[in-house]
Amino acid sequence: RIGQNKVNSSASQVFSHVKIGNLVAGLSGGVVSTLVLHPLDLVKIRFAVSDGLMLRPKYSGIMHCMKSVWQQEGLRGLYQGVTPNVWGAGASWGLYFLFYNAIKGYIKEGRQTELSATEHLVSAAQAGIITLSITNPIWVTKTRLVLQYNADPSGKQYKGMLDALVKIYRHEGVPGLYKGYVPGLFGTSHGALQFMAYEELKRDYNKYRKNALEYVTMAALSKIFAVATTYPYQVVRARLQDQHNRYNGVMDVIGRTWRNEGAIGFYKGIIPNLIRVTPACCITFVVYENVSRLLLEQNK
Repeated sequence: RIGQNKVNSSASQVFSHVKIGNLVAGLSGGVVSTLVLHPLDLVKIRFAVSDGLMLRPKYSGIMHCMKSVWQQEGLRGLYQGVTPNVWGAGASWGLYFLFYNAIKGYIKEGRQTELSATEHLVSAAQAGIITLSITNPIWVTKTRLVLQYNADPSGKQYKGMLDALVKIYRHEGVPGLYKGYVPGLFGTSHGALQFMAYEELKRDYNKYRKNALEYVTMAALSKIFAVATTYPYQVVRARLQDQHNRYNGVMDVIGRTWRNEGAIGFYKGIIPNLIRVTPACCITFVVYENVSRLLLEQNK
Protein backbone atom coordinates (compact mmCIF):
# COMPACT_ATOMS: atom_id res chain seq x y z
CA ARG A 1 0.00 0.00 0.00
CA ILE A 2 2.81 2.37 0.96
CA GLY A 3 4.65 1.46 -2.26
CA GLN A 4 1.53 2.19 -4.32
CA ASN A 5 1.16 5.59 -2.64
CA LYS A 6 4.80 6.41 -3.49
CA VAL A 7 4.22 5.49 -7.15
CA ASN A 8 1.07 7.65 -7.27
CA SER A 9 2.92 10.53 -5.59
CA SER A 10 5.83 10.30 -8.08
CA ALA A 11 3.41 10.17 -11.05
CA SER A 12 1.55 13.26 -9.81
CA GLN A 13 4.87 15.10 -9.34
CA VAL A 14 5.91 14.27 -12.92
CA PHE A 15 2.53 15.43 -14.28
CA SER A 16 2.84 18.69 -12.33
CA HIS A 17 5.72 19.53 -14.71
CA VAL A 18 3.67 18.85 -17.86
CA LYS A 19 3.39 21.98 -20.01
CA ILE A 20 1.03 22.01 -22.99
CA GLY A 21 3.34 24.56 -24.65
CA ASN A 22 5.97 21.82 -25.06
CA LEU A 23 3.37 19.60 -26.77
CA VAL A 24 2.28 22.39 -29.15
CA ALA A 25 5.85 23.43 -29.98
CA GLY A 26 7.02 19.85 -30.60
CA LEU A 27 3.94 19.00 -32.66
CA SER A 28 4.46 22.12 -34.81
CA GLY A 29 8.06 21.21 -35.52
CA GLY A 30 7.23 17.60 -36.38
CA VAL A 31 4.41 18.51 -38.77
CA VAL A 32 6.39 21.20 -40.64
CA SER A 33 9.48 19.00 -41.14
CA THR A 34 7.38 16.02 -42.27
CA LEU A 35 5.41 17.98 -44.86
CA VAL A 36 8.62 19.36 -46.35
CA LEU A 37 10.66 16.13 -46.40
CA HIS A 38 8.22 13.20 -46.69
CA PRO A 39 9.40 12.10 -50.19
CA LEU A 40 12.86 11.34 -48.79
CA ASP A 41 11.25 9.26 -46.03
CA LEU A 42 9.44 7.24 -48.72
CA VAL A 43 12.76 6.66 -50.54
CA LYS A 44 14.49 5.62 -47.30
CA ILE A 45 11.86 2.99 -46.47
CA ARG A 46 11.80 1.58 -50.01
CA PHE A 47 15.56 1.14 -49.92
CA ALA A 48 15.49 -0.26 -46.37
CA VAL A 49 13.21 -3.17 -47.37
CA SER A 50 14.85 -3.91 -50.75
CA ASP A 51 15.41 -7.63 -50.24
CA GLY A 52 15.15 -8.84 -53.85
CA LEU A 53 11.40 -9.61 -54.02
CA MET A 54 10.27 -9.48 -57.67
CA LEU A 55 7.30 -7.18 -57.06
CA ARG A 56 9.50 -4.44 -55.60
CA PRO A 57 10.60 -1.74 -58.08
CA LYS A 58 14.38 -1.63 -58.63
CA TYR A 59 16.10 1.70 -58.08
CA SER A 60 19.70 2.65 -58.90
CA GLY A 61 19.78 5.61 -56.53
CA ILE A 62 17.82 8.29 -54.69
CA MET A 63 17.07 10.45 -57.72
CA HIS A 64 16.10 7.42 -59.83
CA CYS A 65 13.65 6.32 -57.12
CA MET A 66 12.05 9.77 -56.85
CA LYS A 67 11.90 10.16 -60.63
CA SER A 68 10.31 6.70 -61.09
CA VAL A 69 7.64 7.35 -58.46
CA TRP A 70 6.98 10.81 -59.96
CA GLN A 71 6.62 9.41 -63.50
CA GLN A 72 4.26 6.63 -62.41
CA GLU A 73 2.12 8.41 -59.81
CA GLY A 74 3.09 12.09 -59.80
CA LEU A 75 3.31 14.21 -56.65
CA ARG A 76 0.65 12.03 -55.02
CA GLY A 77 2.98 9.03 -55.28
CA LEU A 78 5.84 10.87 -53.59
CA TYR A 79 3.47 11.74 -50.75
CA GLN A 80 2.10 8.21 -50.33
CA GLY A 81 1.73 7.60 -46.58
CA VAL A 82 2.07 11.29 -45.69
CA THR A 83 -1.10 11.34 -43.53
CA PRO A 84 0.11 8.84 -40.91
CA ASN A 85 3.59 10.36 -41.19
CA VAL A 86 2.23 13.81 -40.30
CA TRP A 87 0.10 12.37 -37.49
CA GLY A 88 2.97 10.19 -36.29
CA ALA A 89 5.66 12.86 -36.47
CA GLY A 90 3.43 15.52 -34.94
CA ALA A 91 2.27 13.25 -32.12
CA SER A 92 5.74 11.78 -31.55
CA TRP A 93 7.61 15.08 -31.38
CA GLY A 94 4.82 16.72 -29.38
CA LEU A 95 4.55 13.89 -26.84
CA TYR A 96 8.31 13.44 -26.75
CA PHE A 97 8.96 17.07 -25.83
CA LEU A 98 6.01 17.01 -23.41
CA PHE A 99 7.20 13.91 -21.50
CA TYR A 100 10.91 14.75 -21.82
CA ASN A 101 10.52 18.20 -20.27
CA ALA A 102 8.15 16.87 -17.58
CA ILE A 103 10.63 14.13 -16.59
CA LYS A 104 13.51 16.63 -16.63
CA GLY A 105 11.49 19.00 -14.44
CA TYR A 106 10.72 16.18 -11.99
CA ILE A 107 14.41 15.15 -11.74
CA LYS A 108 15.56 18.76 -11.35
CA GLU A 109 12.93 19.66 -8.74
CA GLY A 110 14.55 21.34 -5.73
CA ARG A 111 18.05 21.26 -7.29
CA GLN A 112 20.24 24.21 -8.20
CA THR A 113 22.56 22.24 -10.49
CA GLU A 114 21.98 21.39 -14.15
CA LEU A 115 21.17 17.84 -15.23
CA SER A 116 24.12 15.66 -16.18
CA ALA A 117 24.55 14.04 -19.61
CA THR A 118 23.44 10.69 -18.11
CA GLU A 119 20.28 12.26 -16.65
CA HIS A 120 19.44 13.80 -20.04
CA LEU A 121 19.99 10.36 -21.61
CA VAL A 122 17.70 8.60 -19.11
CA SER A 123 15.00 11.31 -19.36
CA ALA A 124 15.00 11.09 -23.17
CA ALA A 125 14.91 7.27 -23.12
CA GLN A 126 11.91 7.23 -20.76
CA ALA A 127 10.09 9.84 -22.87
CA GLY A 128 10.85 7.78 -26.00
CA ILE A 129 9.42 4.55 -24.57
CA ILE A 130 6.17 6.25 -23.50
CA THR A 131 5.84 8.01 -26.87
CA LEU A 132 6.54 4.84 -28.90
CA SER A 133 3.96 2.88 -26.89
CA ILE A 134 1.32 5.43 -27.93
CA THR A 135 2.34 6.00 -31.57
CA ASN A 136 3.60 2.61 -32.88
CA PRO A 137 0.30 1.76 -34.70
CA ILE A 138 0.62 5.01 -36.69
CA TRP A 139 4.15 4.07 -37.83
CA VAL A 140 2.96 0.64 -38.97
CA THR A 141 0.29 2.24 -41.18
CA LYS A 142 2.84 4.69 -42.60
CA THR A 143 5.20 1.87 -43.60
CA ARG A 144 2.36 -0.16 -45.17
CA LEU A 145 1.13 2.82 -47.22
CA VAL A 146 4.63 3.76 -48.37
CA LEU A 147 5.23 0.17 -49.55
CA GLN A 148 2.20 -0.08 -51.84
CA TYR A 149 3.61 -0.70 -55.33
CA ASN A 150 1.94 -0.54 -58.73
CA ALA A 151 3.43 -3.96 -59.54
CA ASP A 152 1.79 -5.56 -56.51
CA PRO A 153 -0.64 -8.23 -57.81
CA SER A 154 -2.94 -7.64 -54.83
CA GLY A 155 -3.30 -3.98 -55.86
CA LYS A 156 -3.51 -1.05 -53.48
CA GLN A 157 -4.46 -2.87 -50.31
CA TYR A 158 -5.08 0.22 -48.20
CA LYS A 159 -7.05 3.34 -49.15
CA GLY A 160 -5.62 5.54 -46.41
CA MET A 161 -4.53 5.74 -42.80
CA LEU A 162 -7.84 4.83 -41.15
CA ASP A 163 -8.50 2.04 -43.67
CA ALA A 164 -5.03 0.63 -42.94
CA LEU A 165 -5.55 0.82 -39.16
CA VAL A 166 -8.89 -0.99 -39.40
CA LYS A 167 -7.63 -3.69 -41.80
CA ILE A 168 -4.44 -4.36 -39.85
CA TYR A 169 -6.43 -4.70 -36.62
CA ARG A 170 -9.07 -6.90 -38.31
CA HIS A 171 -6.57 -9.29 -39.95
CA GLU A 172 -3.62 -9.19 -37.56
CA GLY A 173 -5.05 -7.94 -34.27
CA VAL A 174 -3.18 -5.77 -31.77
CA PRO A 175 0.14 -7.59 -32.48
CA GLY A 176 -0.12 -6.37 -36.10
CA LEU A 177 -0.38 -2.76 -34.93
CA TYR A 178 2.69 -3.25 -32.75
CA LYS A 179 4.97 -4.83 -35.34
CA GLY A 180 8.42 -3.30 -35.09
CA TYR A 181 7.83 -2.27 -31.46
CA VAL A 182 10.87 -4.17 -30.12
CA PRO A 183 13.41 -2.61 -32.54
CA GLY A 184 11.53 0.64 -31.96
CA LEU A 185 12.40 0.32 -28.26
CA PHE A 186 16.03 0.04 -29.28
CA GLY A 187 15.41 3.13 -31.38
CA THR A 188 14.64 5.09 -28.22
CA SER A 189 18.40 4.97 -27.67
CA HIS A 190 18.64 6.93 -30.95
CA GLY A 191 16.44 9.70 -29.54
CA ALA A 192 18.16 9.54 -26.16
CA LEU A 193 21.63 9.93 -27.71
CA GLN A 194 20.33 12.75 -29.90
CA PHE A 195 18.80 14.66 -26.99
CA MET A 196 21.83 14.09 -24.76
CA ALA A 197 24.12 15.47 -27.49
CA TYR A 198 21.71 18.35 -28.19
CA GLU A 199 21.44 19.34 -24.52
CA GLU A 200 25.21 19.23 -24.03
CA LEU A 201 25.83 21.31 -27.17
CA LYS A 202 23.04 23.70 -26.20
CA ARG A 203 24.51 24.14 -22.72
CA ASP A 204 27.88 25.08 -24.23
CA TYR A 205 26.16 27.65 -26.48
CA ASN A 206 24.00 29.17 -23.74
CA LYS A 207 26.81 31.57 -22.82
CA TYR A 208 26.46 33.09 -26.31
CA ARG A 209 23.48 34.75 -27.99
CA LYS A 210 20.98 32.09 -29.12
CA ASN A 211 19.89 32.27 -32.76
CA ALA A 212 18.46 29.97 -35.43
CA LEU A 213 21.87 29.12 -36.94
CA GLU A 214 23.18 27.86 -33.59
CA TYR A 215 20.09 25.68 -33.05
CA VAL A 216 20.40 24.33 -36.61
CA THR A 217 24.05 23.42 -36.03
CA MET A 218 23.37 21.79 -32.65
CA ALA A 219 20.36 19.85 -33.97
CA ALA A 220 22.26 18.66 -37.07
CA LEU A 221 25.32 17.48 -35.13
CA SER A 222 23.19 15.68 -32.53
CA LYS A 223 21.09 13.98 -35.24
CA ILE A 224 24.07 12.81 -37.32
CA PHE A 225 25.64 11.36 -34.15
CA ALA A 226 22.42 9.50 -33.27
CA VAL A 227 21.76 8.16 -36.80
CA ALA A 228 25.31 6.94 -37.31
CA THR A 229 25.23 4.91 -34.10
CA THR A 230 21.76 3.33 -34.31
CA TYR A 231 20.59 3.10 -37.96
CA PRO A 232 20.25 -0.74 -38.33
CA TYR A 233 17.20 -0.80 -36.03
CA GLN A 234 15.28 1.23 -38.64
CA VAL A 235 15.91 -1.42 -41.30
CA VAL A 236 14.78 -4.18 -38.92
CA ARG A 237 11.65 -2.25 -37.93
CA ALA A 238 10.70 -1.41 -41.54
CA ARG A 239 11.08 -5.08 -42.57
CA LEU A 240 8.93 -6.28 -39.68
CA GLN A 241 6.21 -3.79 -40.65
CA ASP A 242 6.41 -4.61 -44.39
CA GLN A 243 3.26 -6.34 -45.70
CA HIS A 244 5.13 -8.13 -48.52
CA ASN A 245 7.34 -10.34 -46.38
CA ARG A 246 6.81 -12.39 -43.23
CA TYR A 247 9.33 -12.68 -40.42
CA ASN A 248 9.13 -14.54 -37.12
CA GLY A 249 10.42 -11.67 -35.03
CA VAL A 250 13.49 -9.50 -34.68
CA MET A 251 16.06 -12.32 -34.66
CA ASP A 252 14.56 -13.79 -37.86
CA VAL A 253 14.93 -10.41 -39.62
CA ILE A 254 18.51 -10.05 -38.40
CA GLY A 255 19.44 -13.62 -39.38
CA ARG A 256 17.90 -13.51 -42.86
CA THR A 257 19.24 -10.04 -43.62
CA TRP A 258 22.75 -11.06 -42.55
CA ARG A 259 22.67 -14.33 -44.54
CA ASN A 260 21.24 -12.82 -47.72
CA GLU A 261 22.73 -9.33 -47.78
CA GLY A 262 25.56 -9.21 -45.25
CA ALA A 263 26.38 -6.22 -43.04
CA ILE A 264 25.49 -3.77 -45.82
CA GLY A 265 21.87 -4.94 -45.63
CA PHE A 266 21.49 -3.25 -42.25
CA TYR A 267 22.52 0.10 -43.73
CA LYS A 268 20.25 0.15 -46.77
CA GLY A 269 18.58 3.54 -47.07
CA ILE A 270 21.02 5.30 -44.71
CA ILE A 271 22.02 7.93 -47.30
CA PRO A 272 18.47 9.16 -48.08
CA ASN A 273 17.84 8.89 -44.35
CA LEU A 274 20.78 11.15 -43.51
CA ILE A 275 19.77 13.58 -46.28
CA ARG A 276 16.24 13.64 -44.84
CA VAL A 277 16.69 13.52 -41.07
CA THR A 278 19.37 16.18 -40.76
CA PRO A 279 17.25 19.02 -42.24
CA ALA A 280 14.11 17.46 -40.69
CA CYS A 281 15.68 17.58 -37.25
CA CYS A 282 16.95 21.11 -37.82
CA ILE A 283 13.49 22.31 -38.92
CA THR A 284 11.85 20.54 -35.95
CA PHE A 285 14.21 21.98 -33.35
CA VAL A 286 14.17 25.51 -34.81
CA VAL A 287 10.34 25.53 -34.95
CA TYR A 288 10.18 23.99 -31.45
CA GLU A 289 12.58 26.51 -29.87
CA ASN A 290 10.84 29.49 -31.50
CA VAL A 291 7.26 28.33 -30.83
CA SER A 292 8.08 27.44 -27.21
CA ARG A 293 9.78 30.84 -26.71
CA LEU A 294 6.75 32.59 -28.26
CA LEU A 295 4.35 30.69 -25.97
CA LEU A 296 6.57 31.43 -22.96
CA GLU A 297 6.57 35.17 -23.73
CA GLN A 298 2.76 35.16 -24.11
CA ASN A 299 2.35 33.51 -20.69
CA LYS A 300 4.48 36.10 -18.90
